Amino acid sequence: MITKLRERWKSVLLFFVYLIIVAALTRILFLVSQECLHCEQTALILSGTGYGDEGFGSVWQQLVHRVQVQPFNFVSLILFCCAIIHTFVAPKIHQLSEKMRQRNVEKGLDVVDTFPVEIMRFMGEIEVIFGIWVMPLLLAMTFYYNWNVALNYVSGLEYTEAAFVVVIMAVASSRPIVHLAEQCMKFIARLGGETVHIWWWSILTIGPLSGSLITEPGAMTISALLLGKQFYKYKPSSKLAYATLGLLFVNVSVGGVFTSFAAPPVLMVSKAWGWSTSFMFMNFGVKAVLGILISNILYFFFFRGELNSLEKKRRATLEQEGNLEHKNQGIPFWISLVHIVFLAWIVVHSHFPVMFIGSFLIFVGFHRATLYYQNNLTLKTPILVGFFLAGLVVHGSLQAWWITPILGNLSCEMLMTMSTILTAFNDNAEITFLASLIPTFDAAMKYAVVAGAVTGGGLTVIANAPNPLGQALLGKFFPEGIRPSSLFFAALIPTIIVGMSFWLLRSYSCG
Repeated sequence: MITKLRERWKSVLLFFVYLIIVAALTRILFLVSQECLHCEQTALILSGTGYGDEGFGSVWQQLVHRVQVQPFNFVSLILFCCAIIHTFVAPKIHQLSEKMRQRNVEKGLDVVDTFPVEIMRFMGEIEVIFGIWVMPLLLAMTFYYNWNVALNYVSGLEYTEAAFVVVIMAVASSRPIVHLAEQCMKFIARLGGETVHIWWWSILTIGPLSGSLITEPGAMTISALLLGKQFYKYKPSSKLAYATLGLLFVNVSVGGVFTSFAAPPVLMVSKAWGWSTSFMFMNFGVKAVLGILISNILYFFFFRGELNSLEKKRRATLEQEGNLEHKNQGIPFWISLVHIVFLAWIVVHSHFPVMFIGSFLIFVGFHRATLYYQNNLTLKTPILVGFFLAGLVVHGSLQAWWITPILGNLSCEMLMTMSTILTAFNDNAEITFLASLIPTFDAAMKYAVVAGAVTGGGLTVIANAPNPLGQALLGKFFPEGIRPSSLFFAALIPTIIVGMSFWLLRSYSCG
């Protein structure tokens, strides 16, 4: 009894300490903002010409000069690196929270999910990391400038993509949409006897390529859900589980390049550079398909033995799967059709938050009216993913000071390589957006930077906007959490294959 009371009082005490810290920080921010209300405003983000460093001979001299002109650049970079490091240690934090919970179980506590356990679990969620590090960023910005500057900065950013991902993920993961997508892929799977092999192959090939029509977030949602149902539930080895995840992330990153509106890194430059859907199809589409096919074939033959073992597990549960399938077939076609209309409408208006958010609210009403044929509409995962992307926008927008000089002083050969590397540590849409602001890029350099950005989109969770969706939907199949280092090495080979496909078959020659 004494032990239980002690644990409860510890949790209560920690909670009140947390409240006191929050209250103190709030008071400090208020006082600082009042004192600096009439202070002279200093530009937070200077334009490329605002630094006056056009005549410097090296990139390093430019970067040093930019930090001297704007010291907060270095502060923002340090906090950005801290957030990236946090993503790599997140699985360890999650394991620590589970160990703390297990100790509470062994102690016989009435409440095993105590405040410390929940806090550690929260800190170990990759989706919240960049949002967590926004708080010290705003605090640093307030002390360096004032609260008005910090408030105007976060208010002036563009969060349309983050909001769209929340909506498209919720709609695309609805039962009628997933069932319809499964039936379409099942048509192909029947050609191979609906084995684990053919499901694995069709999902990793057709699923990512569908992103050129339903957008990459939609393709990631459907592909991840189907992989969970047709592959991951049979508990593959850790090596095959990560290999499949790496393939999924890389394939989705390049699968949306058939059109000019579906992939975020392409969308950022298509209007500025005049890239139409026909241009994307001719210059990127065929190369993307070739890279996806070669990667899938290579991994398929390497893991063929284990896929055979998973097929035996599938046959052992065939009767149960048949019962579940029979239940899913009870969805009337008109309900699926309405869901398709909602999905298409939201995709078409993906750049107009008022339209797709309003449409989503109507969708929620329709979902409620047809609840008998639906799964529960869970918004926790979509909102966490949107929070992740919004935090990445806040941090990433402050990194232009060092990314732009690096990209602007490279040959097109090195440009593609550097674009791929930078993408692993910064959203690829951010990379291409910054590249669109560089006026000296010729056609070959434009191609190189976009090819590099989509190529590196599977190396990390933060490399491509849809990746957090896959992380959130498939994370439950990784008992210790998805390790960033394991994901990186799993995605490295398909990344090299896709990169070689884009580079060797390029239509432009570097001058």
